Amino acid sequence: MNAKVDQQTQDFKKQQELDQEALNQRMGKIKQKIMVLSGKGGVGKSTVAANLAITLAQDGHQVGLLDVDIHGPSIPKLLGIEDQVPRMGQETIYPIEVATNIKVMSMGFLLRDKDMAVIWRGPLKMGAIKQFLKDVEWGELDYLIIDSPPGTGDEPLSVAQLIPNLDGAIVVTSPQDLSIIDVRKSITFCRQVKMPVLGVIENMSGLICPHCGKEIEVFKKGGGQRMAMEMNVPFLGMIPMDPQVVEASDKGVPFVSEYSETETARAFEGVIRTLLAGMGEPKNKESFSANKPEAEVSQKRDGATIKIAIPLAQGKLAMHFGHCEQFALVEVADGRIVQTTLANPPAHEPGVLPKWLHEQGANMIIAGGMGQRAQGHFEEHGIHVLIGAPSLTPDELVGKYLDGTLETGDNICDH
Repeated sequence: MNAKVDQQTQDFKKQQELDQEALNQRMGKIKQKIMVLSGKGGVGKSTVAANLAITLAQDGHQVGLLDVDIHGPSIPKLLGIEDQVPRMGQETIYPIEVATNIKVMSMGFLLRDKDMAVIWRGPLKMGAIKQFLKDVEWGELDYLIIDSPPGTGDEPLSVAQLIPNLDGAIVVTSPQDLSIIDVRKSITFCRQVKMPVLGVIENMSGLICPHCGKEIEVFKKGGGQRMAMEMNVPFLGMIPMDPQVVEASDKGVPFVSEYSETETARAFEGVIRTLLAGMGEPKNKESFSANKPEAEVSQKRDGATIKIAIPLAQGKLAMHFGHCEQFALVEVADGRIVQTTLANPPAHEPGVLPKWLHEQGANMIIAGGMGQRAQGHFEEHGIHVLIGAPSLTPDELVGKYLDGTLETGDNICDH
């Protein structure tokens, strides 16, 4: 009896190894793999995922879109392909192709009845997701966008475990506190499973009145941006509400292509451009850790040159940004300091320093304390802000930052 059990165990382990090898081979043909997450339902996560895929395809990239929402798949409806059925081969599933360069797979394609409820526990869901990754003929892709259901449960955890070299996650929220409370957990989840956070998108951020043209803050505004700053992750931008998003979704047509001249479509595209600019080429995932802000690590990839601005008072980091006497501009190349120069800033007036530092070539600031409005101005100029650093010399700060030992605390002048 024991011999039979041992053989079954060995056979199971062997099959697991073969499955993982096949999955790795399949995923190895895909350059960038991105998961779209949210801790809260109803924030437009699937809409963001679908329009991200469409925008990438319109730029000429080969794109895959995988819907791993087992219980409530919505990607087929958003793209108007809910009646399609994938072709099955021998141990191979052929995804539904949209245009010439988008491949789509979803549980929605496999349900005999669109009203059928999928009543599965964790192991069955993980098995289905593994099949979607391992058995679907994705081919060679530039991007695979993975749309995950709300929360931090079986589906996103399965993806993180099955694809340990994910390029990262996009976290979608709406501005109100109720959404942000849950979405913060998504960022914590990413850090716990060692998955980079590529950025936060604030969806449904205000409404442009079609009659008077004024902006209405339906769900408030700026909550997602504040959360990103507080949790030290990149903020990708705000997407306003637009009734035409609902119209496009119900019609099954991509919003960014159907309504490309609208402000909301331009906001979608601006967010995506910011995302891609921050990603660069595929990165070595071993360089990420739970206590390193993802935007910073992406800037330190091999061969990168960055210039870090440090506000100084008496030769050390000025704990209050507005009290700085001069700036140290530290140039970093290939993960080491190559040059440090001192520069006297212009008068501290709103909007002046971000423009000035941008002209100096700075793309990052290490600060002690800085108000949220000032942080927003720097981000608008492409300068990432790291808050809560200790009062050390520029070389000490940058050295600790580069080797991953820089510890940051609270923002001491957040006003």
